[in-house]
Amino acid sequence: MHPFEYVRAKSVDEAVAALAKHGERARPFAGGTDALVMARAGRWELDALVDIKHIPETNILELGSSEFRHGAAVPCYKVYESPEISAAFPGLVDSASIIGGIQIQSRAGLGGNLCNASPSGDGICALIVHNTTCVIAGPNGKREVASEDFCTGPGRSVIGNGEMLVELKIPTPKKGFGAAYQRFTPRNEMDIAVAGVASSVQLDGNTIVSARVALAAVGPTPILSTAGDSLAGKEATADNISAAAQIASSEATPISDMRGTAEQRTHLVGVLARRTLERAVERARENN
Repeated sequence: MHPFEYVRAKSVDEAVAALAKHGERARPFAGGTDALVMARAGRWELDALVDIKHIPETNILELGSSEFRHGAAVPCYKVYESPEISAAFPGLVDSASIIGGIQIQSRAGLGGNLCNASPSGDGICALIVHNTTCVIAGPNGKREVASEDFCTGPGRSVIGNGEMLVELKIPTPKKGFGAAYQRFTPRNEMDIAVAGVASSVQLDGNTIVSARVALAAVGPTPILSTAGDSLAGKEATADNISAAAQIASSEATPISDMRGTAEQRTHLVGVLARRTLERAVERARENN
C-alpha cells in the first residue's frame, strides 16, 4: 500500500471535487471498515481517501411522516438504538444489528454496506424490500437510483468516478406494513451469509396488497425476486407463502464454494423466504 492523500471533506461539493480529481484512484469512506481492508489487501490502488463522515447531509437521520432519510455515513448502532426508528423499521434493525459485531456496528453503516456491493451484504436486501431510493452526488449534480438497481456485480455498483452516495430515502411504513431479514451462517456473529432473504408485505386485513422478496449471497448481486409479485392480491395463508418461497428458491443462482454448495443455498432460500414472509406478515398485523 503506497502513500495516499487523506481528504476530510466538509461538504458534498468538496468531496465530489476531490473524488473527481483523482478519478478511479479515489474512494469515499465513512466507517472505513471495508475501505481499509481493501487498501491493505491491494484490491484498491489509491491516491486519495475522501472522508465523508463530517458532511451534514451524510449524517442526517430523520424520520418524517412520509419518508425516512438515512445519511450514507450514519453507523448501524444509531438505527437500532433509536426507539422511534426501531419501532418503525424492525426489518432494517434485523440487518443493522448483525453487520459484523458491536465494534463494527459503531463505525459501519447501511450506506457503506450498500456501496461495498457484496452479494452477501446483510443490509442491502432489507433496503430493497423497503423500496429504498439511493441519492448519489457527482460532478453533474445529484441523481436517484432504486436500491435494487444499485449493485451491478460483486464489489461493483452504479457509483461512477467522482460520485458518492449521499443518503438513503425510505418510505415511512403505513399501517399494515411489515418486513424481516434472516440469514444462515455457521456462526451467529462476525460471519458472512451462506444465504439470506429479506421480505416485506403490505396487508389490508388478511389480503397481501403488495410484497417484496430479496435474496442475498445466491447470485452475483442481491436479487429482487418475483416471489413478492406472486403474492399481490392473495390471502396471507401458509399455502400462498410456501408457494412464493418456492418461486424465490427457483430464482436463486448460487455457486458452490467453501461456505456451502449451490444445492444447499437454493434450499436455504426457500426456507428463509418462508420464514421472513411469515415474520413480515406477523409484524404487519402488529402494525395495525
